[in-house]
Amino acid sequence: MYTEQEGAAEGSAPPAEAPGHAGRGLDPLLVVLQLTDSAFPSGFYTLSHSLEGFAQAKAVDPDSLPALLEDLLRHGVGPTDATALALAHRAAAAGNRADVIDVDEHLYATKLSREMRLASTRTGRQLLDLAQEIFDRPQIADYHRAVTAREAIGTQAVVTGVVYAATGVAVRAAVAADLFAYCVSFAGAALRLRLTDHRSTQALLRHVAPVIEETTEQALRRDRADLGASVFACDVMSGRHERAEARLFAS
Repeated sequence: MYTEQEGAAEGSAPPAEAPGHAGRGLDPLLVVLQLTDSAFPSGFYTLSHSLEGFAQAKAVDPDSLPALLEDLLRHGVGPTDATALALAHRAAAAGNRADVIDVDEHLYATKLSREMRLASTRTGRQLLDLAQEIFDRPQIADYHRAVTAREAIGTQAVVTGVVYAATGVAVRAAVAADLFAYCVSFAGAALRLRLTDHRSTQALLRHVAPVIEETTEQALRRDRADLGASVFACDVMSGRHERAEARLFAS
């Protein structure tokens, strides 16, 4: 999944790697592990993805938590962020910055609440700022300049697609990794909101694995015209969350 050696004849010697080449060996896998680690300071793990709003409204409990996550994947993050990530990854890999910027604008427009827009751009710009420093790839630096100059918005999913494309991570792996990071962030929020415990959190992540795979495949088949979610309850909860007197999470 993470290498460029797929399709090589069985038993044949792998091609020689250029020094520092990110598309071969374990380096793309290591990039995925680094970016999906909760210790990576992009701010992604400060988000509850509307879960805190559901909890405040008493609209979710431990029994309904898995179904809520599945619905958010299939009807929310899948048709929006995951799809935008795939489109941005392909455009970035082709060197088409104009298409990346267009996907960025489309994704931003799908986020109806103020806090969801802010959460996406804050985490995206933080990720981009860190990535241009630690990965040293010209494609990342170029998009960083575009966002800094306000030529591009810098949503989290689009930035992630650019970073993964520049570091040699295949598009399918990139989408699946970001969806898994979303689920880990959601599960971590559920833990802090006392909707689950540590053991049940791991069971939840394993339970949702087939939905991540399904959502990944669907995101890879969509085009730009398909960008858009249908999770109206999530939008309502996000709007209420913006006005809550006390909040643990940024979204």
